[in-house]
Amino acid sequence: MPQQIVQTFQTRRVLLRSLVPRYQQASPAQKTLLLDAFVEWTGYTRKHAIRLLNHGEYDQQTIQRHRLPQYRQEVQQALFLAWKAAHYVCAKRLLPSLPTLVTLLERHGHLHLTEEERRQLLAMSVSTAERYLRTQRKPRVHGLSTTTPGLLRKSQIPVCVFAP
Repeated sequence: MPQQIVQTFQTRRVLLRSLVPRYQQASPAQKTLLLDAFVEWTGYTRKHAIRLLNHGEYDQQTIQRHRLPQYRQEVQQALFLAWKAAHYVCAKRLLPSLPTLVTLLERHGHLHLTEEERRQLLAMSVSTAERYLRTQRKPRVHGLSTTTPGLLRKSQIPVCVFAP
């Protein structure tokens, strides 16, 4: 009994394309044999294999491949530093002021970028900058209350009491 002979996604898809016409025109007994063999070869669960053989590859999603990051860590850190220096403004307002902000940060020694990193930072789109800035949090002040307790005010507020 072979166990998962077909290993790659492409070969499983080729096998599926060759079996679908035969499976759809087969009798119930032949479908059982074809299904058993397909499950054995691919390692799919039985229900998943039935769905694939009945509907073909039209329902099948393509494999999502993640891209390699275009911007290195130094460029991202420079963006975060500029965002902090601009008091956490949105990316749409940050990017137009980024050339002068980067120049000022480099002049004062807070930022050290190579020409390639500088070019990448200044060429970054608004949506990419928003996506990177979304991973960071704005610092918020916690624990400070802006309301007064009101203990001193209780005696100054007239209250109408319906009892002597």
